[in-house]
Amino acid sequence: MAAWPEGVGRRILPETDSTMAEAARIAPGLLGPEWVLALRQTAGRGRRGRAWAMPEGNFAASLVMRPEGAPAEAALRSFVAALALRDAFVAAGVAEGDITLKWPNDVLVRGGKAAGILLESMGDGRGGVAHLVVGIGVNLAEAPPAASLEAGALAPVSLKADAGIGITPEAFLDLLAPAFAHRESQMAIYGFAPIRAAWLRGAARLGETVTARLPKEEIAGTFRDIDAGGNIVLETPKGRRAIAAAEIFF
Repeated sequence: MAAWPEGVGRRILPETDSTMAEAARIAPGLLGPEWVLALRQTAGRGRRGRAWAMPEGNFAASLVMRPEGAPAEAALRSFVAALALRDAFVAAGVAEGDITLKWPNDVLVRGGKAAGILLESMGDGRGGVAHLVVGIGVNLAEAPPAASLEAGALAPVSLKADAGIGITPEAFLDLLAPAFAHRESQMAIYGFAPIRAAWLRGAARLGETVTARLPKEEIAGTFRDIDAGGNIVLETPKGRRAIAAAEIFF
């Protein structure tokens, strides 16, 4: 197992409202990046303000960091996080061939959703990012009930029930933090290109038809690529279309 990354804090809480909220609260006083892990969340949340269910034994953590560059570049950390999660899953014993990556921020195991990623940032007033919070939830012990999902969403799975992997949240963090630091180092040295290439090699449904659900329209097309800005590129009857934000349905 890789060593804990140098200069990165590690904060374990028995309970908090949300690791995203706790990370944002402590961000102004931090000198370096820090992971916040909660063994229980009372008000966890996912994308678009949805509640994030967290059965006992599951993983909920947030990394607060001060990234370089513009907000658009900071948003690419969702791909860094997805690759780090895949690396951590493999280190925990999940077969690499069972893991795929769903745009924009989910990690699948055997086709079911095992993990989700949420990014939130605060501007520095000069066009940059004062701090970025990377929130990660993983179904380690138990998958939330399918009834809690929106229509058409992928069924959730857990590492324990669906991959036969038993691991505690603290032990999983010890795998994830070094994996994230490694991928973040790649991003810092080489830019987004190698992250993009690695993500595409594990992309779910690449070359197949998917539906992008936007607030005012739905777009069906063949998933061809993600571009240099992290947008999903669909081949539609009206030509190629790059989409910055949407819910993707298979």
